[in-house]
Amino acid sequence: MALKTSSPRKGGTSRVNGPEGIDSIPLRYGDDPYVWACWLYYEDGMTQGEIAEAMGVSRATVNSYLADAREKGIVNISIEPARLASLTIAQELKRHFGLSDCLVVPNDDDTRPLIGRLGAAGAQALAKMIKSGDTLAVAWGRTILSVGEHLETGPLQDVTVVQATGGTTASFAYTPELTAAAVARAISARCVNITAPAIVASAEMHRMLLAEPLIREQFDTLARANRIVFGISSLRPNSTIHTSGFFESVPLQHYLAKGAAGVLAGRFIDERGRPVAGPLDDRTIGISLEMLRGIGTRVAVAGGFDKVPALLAALRGGYVNVLVTDAATGAGILRADGVTSLDGKLSQRQKSAPVSNSYRSHVKKFLNNPNDVVEEMLDGLIVAHRPYLQPIGGSRRALVARDGPRPGKVGLVIGGGTGHEPCFVGYVGKGLADAVALGNIFSSPPPDPIARCAVAASGGAGVLFVYGNYAGDVMNFEMAAEIAEEQGIPIRTVLTTDDIASSPIEDREGRRGVAGNFFVFKVAGAACDRGMTLAECEAVTRKANDRTFTVGVALESCSMPQTRRHNFEIGPDDMELGMGIHGEPGVSRERIRTADEIVDTIMDNIFKEMKAEPGDRVAVLVNSFGATPLMELYILFRRVEQRLSAKNIAIEASWVGHYCTSLDMVGASISILHLDRQLTELLHHPCRTAILTINGPETDVPAHG
Repeated sequence: MALKTSSPRKGGTSRVNGPEGIDSIPLRYGDDPYVWACWLYYEDGMTQGEIAEAMGVSRATVNSYLADAREKGIVNISIEPARLASLTIAQELKRHFGLSDCLVVPNDDDTRPLIGRLGAAGAQALAKMIKSGDTLAVAWGRTILSVGEHLETGPLQDVTVVQATGGTTASFAYTPELTAAAVARAISARCVNITAPAIVASAEMHRMLLAEPLIREQFDTLARANRIVFGISSLRPNSTIHTSGFFESVPLQHYLAKGAAGVLAGRFIDERGRPVAGPLDDRTIGISLEMLRGIGTRVAVAGGFDKVPALLAALRGGYVNVLVTDAATGAGILRADGVTSLDGKLSQRQKSAPVSNSYRSHVKKFLNNPNDVVEEMLDGLIVAHRPYLQPIGGSRRALVARDGPRPGKVGLVIGGGTGHEPCFVGYVGKGLADAVALGNIFSSPPPDPIARCAVAASGGAGVLFVYGNYAGDVMNFEMAAEIAEEQGIPIRTVLTTDDIASSPIEDREGRRGVAGNFFVFKVAGAACDRGMTLAECEAVTRKANDRTFTVGVALESCSMPQTRRHNFEIGPDDMELGMGIHGEPGVSRERIRTADEIVDTIMDNIFKEMKAEPGDRVAVLVNSFGATPLMELYILFRRVEQRLSAKNIAIEASWVGHYCTSLDMVGASISILHLDRQLTELLHHPCRTAILTINGPETDVPAHG
């Protein structure tokens, strides 16, 4: 059965043409009674009588829907994959978290920005819910502003929209004032603003303002809200919390250090949805978490794979009872909360083949004590690569190049978790990184070894930090930067964000740093080695990051040494597209395809963002995630070259092998660096590390893979 949504009507309540009408269609079916009836009949196995009772119509009407759906082409022999996925995920989210309803936006080809798609879906949800006489609290943010811009309802009376937080004098378009006004304007409602700052200077000022009669009256209106619509912010560096400027006076490291996972209406929560105490508690003017949870209809509109932890925290905390999100994020939430039944349902509910008694439940590994794996690995690594690097002050977690740092040169410090070898530690040496800080498996290094690296790498011209865009890394590297700057070492930072699958293009700064680190590190190291200033090194490194594009695909997940089990299961006929490097599921699960078809999917996505012209030159990295052999990597590279050649784009340099792994994951990633003259020169600049030796143009010698 394939379902196609018929054209939705504008307005809040959908009516079905005919003798009977339907007042309320569950959100997950969009605005289409045909899809609702067909889903209940073909997928849930309900009888026509049961469907009639569920929909509130007669059995004859249900029969007519089913017949008309076949004639209109809404129903065919299979469910359209994207719609099946979104409906299945919505149904599972609703069941698993006990939601009143859920609307999941299908994954598309990214031709429309995610914020716009979520805004339209959120508007559809609100339009079904708002009734005359309602008081709607509205939080602020880019997504909620988009909801207001898309919102259309039928005629309503006596509706009040109230701002959920205090205001700001900031100039961005999605301030609390502008967001509330946009929603109020869309539904012709009275708008009540909170005429006080969202964050005030002191607890005493907070008490004084709330005692003012006008503000007290505004909070009385907020307390009467029977519905609220709000977004959820992650704590990634690109998030609204960071970019808004609301929290500039308070180091967000305080909340990160206490385990904050997300922010709702200016309030911080941990991974279980519990409030995180902090210096803003007595200075924030706006709805409290307790007030929010007490509102009857709590509509959260948020999406993007980086928001999975924050959304999961909000759901666990009971702050949401109506969720609007996208399919990739919805699937990520369910997997993160241990829902194992989802993948089978997304594979069109095919039953898995019986497992034989000889099936192994554990992965074989060369280990002694699994808890000592990182220390023992570093012992061997330091001995094996003694000509290139050495510990700083006896610490295995902070290593410095033997012939890298020198007076007058900008120092380059990189770092991240272990489990990605040869990444990070393999790129320390002359002409590349001067020092590297290492954490536990898939975990950020602590601030202390990072600060030690900064001191060891410093030649008096400042130090450049380059690392992946992950919350733990950001927190610890920022703390280390403060320590180093207190010692008189200027620090500049570039976050790598090459994973184009992890966030939409309008959220480029929120993307993860993955195998494209290879190119960014190489350019940064060459710039530092050439004697460029700290500002120049930062600028060219940032340019390299902006022109690097990566997509990863996994066929089997990795296994941790402590568990010797796969982190999650990928079906025998499935693959994970948009794979990261920390053992988490990909952005979407799809049926496995041929090598050429997989490369075509990756390159199509890269070409959408890399605005290359015929005659341009690129560098290519085809990287194994750990268990994929060179034989298969060369098959992938073959197709990459064909696709580039068809566009008359030349490959200036290429690397194929293990460069940024994820333990023993079966999979690969493709990274493309779009070159210009400066980047080409820096790419060919000589370097010598344990993994990579470049002697100059056209004499590149990868020492690994």
